[in-house]
Amino acid sequence: MSSGAATNRTAHGVTVPPPSLLARAVPAFSGTTGLVVKLVLLGIANAIGLWAIVGLLGNENWIAALCVLAATLGIDAVYLLPVRGLVPAKFLVPATVFLIGFQLIPIVYNADVAFSNWSTGHNLTKEEAIQTIEETSLAQPANGAFYTMTPARDESGNLTLLLVEEGSGKAYAGNEEGLTPLPATDVTVANGAVTAAQGYDVLTGDELAGIDEQLARLVVPAGGNSFVRAEGLSTALELQPTLRYDPQTDTFTNIETGVVYSDNGKGAYADPQGQEIDQGWRTNIGFANFRDIFRNPLVRDPFLSTFVWTFTYALLSVVLTFFAGLFIAIALNYDGLRFQRLQRSILILPYAIPAFLSLLVWRGLLNDDFGVVNAILPVDVPWLFDPFWARVSCLLVNFWLGIPYMFLICTGALQSIPGEMVEAARVDGASGLQVFRKITLPLLLVAVTPLLIASFAFNFNNFNAIYFLTEGGPYGENQSVAGATDLLVSYTYKVAFQTGRGGDFGLAAALSILIFLIIGTISAVTFIRTKALESIA
Repeated sequence: MSSGAATNRTAHGVTVPPPSLLARAVPAFSGTTGLVVKLVLLGIANAIGLWAIVGLLGNENWIAALCVLAATLGIDAVYLLPVRGLVPAKFLVPATVFLIGFQLIPIVYNADVAFSNWSTGHNLTKEEAIQTIEETSLAQPANGAFYTMTPARDESGNLTLLLVEEGSGKAYAGNEEGLTPLPATDVTVANGAVTAAQGYDVLTGDELAGIDEQLARLVVPAGGNSFVRAEGLSTALELQPTLRYDPQTDTFTNIETGVVYSDNGKGAYADPQGQEIDQGWRTNIGFANFRDIFRNPLVRDPFLSTFVWTFTYALLSVVLTFFAGLFIAIALNYDGLRFQRLQRSILILPYAIPAFLSLLVWRGLLNDDFGVVNAILPVDVPWLFDPFWARVSCLLVNFWLGIPYMFLICTGALQSIPGEMVEAARVDGASGLQVFRKITLPLLLVAVTPLLIASFAFNFNNFNAIYFLTEGGPYGENQSVAGATDLLVSYTYKVAFQTGRGGDFGLAAALSILIFLIIGTISAVTFIRTKALESIA
């Protein structure tokens, strides 16, 4: 047998098992090999740090760049300096880096978003918003020119509009620098559109794919305060601005009415009556999002109704599944039961199947029109289309999904209860119910209470169970965002992506912080109240 093989050894008459794979791998990465591996990993870490520093400096994020530099130098010092006191840090640094990167930074970023007005229409910088307002305020005047347009590229590859003015038939080439008249001898016109032009490559077929956004951004100066912009792939219009920006006063003025729009301090330009221009910018608004949750009826009312249903849903899900799982665990814990393992295996099948697949299957089974459940029942029940029955459906499906988990933890807890205590109680004349109430249930709760609290928190934020089954619906006449079965987490998701003009990320971030505080408070109070169970153990 080779000397490198891992075999049992005998020392002083005692068989010593071979060292584990990890124990054998540690020496293999020591010495020169370990040094090389360490230097390679440090090189990768330094390269990532340098890349981050360059990017941060380019965006003028000086403080963040200094933090990354300090962290990179600190990591190098921990692993390169031969200081005995730094040995524990070598094990703590990787975990700390991942903790900061995947926990602390997202939390801080989410909190930063919660105090901003970041939403659809408020996702740019102020400078970008001003430029966008100037571009979107262009409108066709009463006597504006109309052009037949052909997309092309000049000799430098720049996108150019080859234009033929309706009426006069004059041909022009338009780019960001302006309109250039084209001699009739240099262009070929067919059906009122340029088909070829000297010095330009006309785009056809697949070359037109993906240039819609470029055409929309291309604004051609046409002299005075007029511009030309493409409308689709074959026409272009002469446009004139309806708003004029004054950088001295930081205001927009409506050219036709004279109304002045000024910075309202909330990330938008507004007139004296408070009417805002659609495009705004991202800015800090303090506690405005949190105030809206409690003061704005459009946010407060769906939030409160959703909170009541979320708490009810989470509580009933835990209570119903726990007692059902406990009942089944007690029934299958009987030693003389035949096919005990088979029955236990069947009961955990819902737990083995991915939950989202089960939810989609149940969505089909409960469908009003072709669902199997209504086909079996003597009456049609609007499982997913009536608010009451939709909530019942959510509870029943989650009950079906949650029983296997509760069955498993209750089975484990029951098997950990000393049989001597149960036997002693029975010898003393205790009935089966008394044994359960006085011994089994209290000892069981000592073991499973933390898991029940965790299950409550999980169901409080059980996004999949709602979204894949009912999508939060059905919706009432006065419910534009929150449906009858929406939990706070799905309501927050809809606020972030499906409300107002598209989404309100700032308000959604504020809601997520509030949800965290609610769950944290409920969990903390529950843990404190359940300390009385410790005396039982």
